[in-house]
Amino acid sequence: SSKVLSSQKTFFSKLVVDAVSILDDLLPLKMIGIKKVQGGALEDSMLVAGVAFKKTFSYAGFEMQPKSYKKPLVALLNIELELRAEKENAEVRVSSVEEYQNIVDAEWQILYDKLDTIVKCGAKIVLSKLPIGDVATQYFADRDMFCAGRVAEEDLRRTQKACGGSIQTTVQGLTKEMLGQCDDFEEVQIGSERFNLFRGCTQAKTCTIIIRGGSDQFMEETERSLHDAIMIVRRAMKNDSVVAGGGAIDMELSKYLRDHSRTIAGKEQLIMGAMARAFEVIPRQLCDNAGFDAINLLNKLRQKHAQGHVWYGLDIMNEDITDNFEACVWEPALVKINAITAACEAARTILSVDETVRNARSKNPADDDRPVKIPGRR
Repeated sequence: SSKVLSSQKTFFSKLVVDAVSILDDLLPLKMIGIKKVQGGALEDSMLVAGVAFKKTFSYAGFEMQPKSYKKPLVALLNIELELRAEKENAEVRVSSVEEYQNIVDAEWQILYDKLDTIVKCGAKIVLSKLPIGDVATQYFADRDMFCAGRVAEEDLRRTQKACGGSIQTTVQGLTKEMLGQCDDFEEVQIGSERFNLFRGCTQAKTCTIIIRGGSDQFMEETERSLHDAIMIVRRAMKNDSVVAGGGAIDMELSKYLRDHSRTIAGKEQLIMGAMARAFEVIPRQLCDNAGFDAINLLNKLRQKHAQGHVWYGLDIMNEDITDNFEACVWEPALVKINAITAACEAARTILSVDETVRNARSKNPADDDRPVKIPGRR
């Protein structure tokens, strides 16, 4: 429905359907990631069947690390792998150079023990929410391991759900059972950014849509449109019953209620007739939004529905009416049911209010001190 994507609607409609089809039966929305890379054209957008996120900040030695693995084990951490600076108010008193050297050696030994534990558990990829320093980066590179620090929590959580394992806050007791795994990992260049791609995740089905565009505003509008499309496809796949859109089902409900109201005696006939007229608001508003003659098109729709053409609705492209079921203009039946239910409940709430209470406007206390003007005096 966006003007931005109207020229590429065939490309993005297939991309959205493929993205939702990758998910499992529950169709969790959080397992669809959307990333934006500035530059390139709209049709350069791509779908990754797995987890993808931008390469994080790295230290010297990172380029020596391998950039692709087959069936690697993934360690997910929430710890720092670098030497911490002491607090400003910390005080350490030593009486000799040897004591100072022992403190420095102990700090380095603690870091190397952590790194050695990670290597021994069999992990080939190390991801951490907190920084991974230059020493740890070089240490992993010498052992043909890949590491990335400062990974966003959202990306780390999605990687955990997809690859398995658990996020560890300590490396003590780290075993192979605590690690995740995927079929394929690689780091690739997309536009001006480098992305880490995890494909063939074993624990959950996930995917990532990478949007390309010339500006941030352009890509944000594309993301909003894709989010709306994903929600519609998810709803359609969860509830496979659909009805024709374009005001077709609304006109048919209006016709049914109007015919049924004539079989009822009393005031209820007026109520049902008013509800029948209310259903015509949807197609009338569609006509107004498109700049069409609402009276003419609504009369045509009433005629067609009276003749038994249930799925006839508005054809916005040709300024006419058509069989929208044949034209593939559909909407999930559950969405329409929920909309009608919510509208009826709102109407009942308003009608149940038999009295309103209105507070008088409060006066300014300063007004009481003003002199009262007597008519006829100056």
